[in-house]
Amino acid sequence: MKRIIIILACFLFLPFRGGQEGLLNASIAFRGAWIATVANIDWPSKEAVGNTEAQQAEMIFLLDSLQSLGINAIIFQVRPTADALYQSELEPLSHWLTGKQGAWGEQTSWDPLEWTIEQAHAREMEVHVWLNPYRVNLATTDTSILAPNHIFRRHPEWFWCYNKQWYFDPGLDETREWICTIVQDIVQRYDIQAIHMDDYFYPYPAGKQLLPDTTTFARFPRGYEDIKDWRRDNVNMAIWEISETIRDCKPEVQFGISPFGVWRNADVDSTGSATKAGITNYDDLYADIRLWIQMGWIDYVLPQLYWEIGKKVADYEILAHWWANEVKGTKCKLYIGMAPYRLEGAKKGPWATGNEISRQMELNRTIPEITGECFYSTKPLLRNPRGVCDTIKALYSE
Repeated sequence: MKRIIIILACFLFLPFRGGQEGLLNASIAFRGAWIATVANIDWPSKEAVGNTEAQQAEMIFLLDSLQSLGINAIIFQVRPTADALYQSELEPLSHWLTGKQGAWGEQTSWDPLEWTIEQAHAREMEVHVWLNPYRVNLATTDTSILAPNHIFRRHPEWFWCYNKQWYFDPGLDETREWICTIVQDIVQRYDIQAIHMDDYFYPYPAGKQLLPDTTTFARFPRGYEDIKDWRRDNVNMAIWEISETIRDCKPEVQFGISPFGVWRNADVDSTGSATKAGITNYDDLYADIRLWIQMGWIDYVLPQLYWEIGKKVADYEILAHWWANEVKGTKCKLYIGMAPYRLEGAKKGPWATGNEISRQMELNRTIPEITGECFYSTKPLLRNPRGVCDTIKALYSE
């Protein structure tokens, strides 16, 4: 019998984790912003790499600026490439922090996660810890950057390469066990409000390149004949096991997922959204978000709706209502991921008018199931393209 059937049978009546909501008291209760560290997108800046004082000063600026807008939660990326922007005995320090993976160099050692938690909580902001489950490096096949104690060095058989990047093999039990070990370590040691994962499960398709997992499928099919169904089950098992790990450690800590904005198109599945997206969670990333919502494995879903209202292939309004319908009758909360970065440099269309984020925020308030918003990402947001910060501050102060 397929493993997922067993999972379904066992967890229909699991108690739900409520999470910490003392800070959240408005109709749009969760008001978040992503702080991305991969490639030094938001923090630390490239200029601050290897400089603890500069890194702390930059984080204070980000937190103070976000607080001034009414933001009450940060989603802080601490494991971008199977590395750590925190003190870990399991994975090496991130080179995005120190300049060389696994080494402080001349930089004063510190714990960025613990320190940021203290700073955020002092500002009455929640901290959701953002982990990437499978990615090992970024846009390169070169593994020379990996520290001697990186898990890749000890178990190269756990990994495969796709589109010039290395990934954990999702079809292996060892992969799920390792990810759960990382999650357990963070949840046990840090005062966080949530574990968060975004849209990077199986890698996004790269042209006609095939995923290199046929050997693993042949070795461990678990009764599956269709490799796509098997891939989905791999991710389903990972989500369930991570959820259980969090429950066992600290039931009050939430588990949130921020998926790509389209689950499936209606022309493929009549229960999907009226969209024409070229990529979908279910068919291309093998992430069955709907199942995770229905089974109570996740506490909130935060779809990335980075398109405008009225976009033909992926209309923000259609998708907002579709996701709202998905959480009805469940205990999964719905927040919406929004894209102020798209206001920068827009020369025509709705993003050039300066009011698209305002339109979307007003729409969110007409859909009762939407109880949160989150902005990607912090640095572009704080550059205040087309006055978006003024819009957010005004709406959050009502």
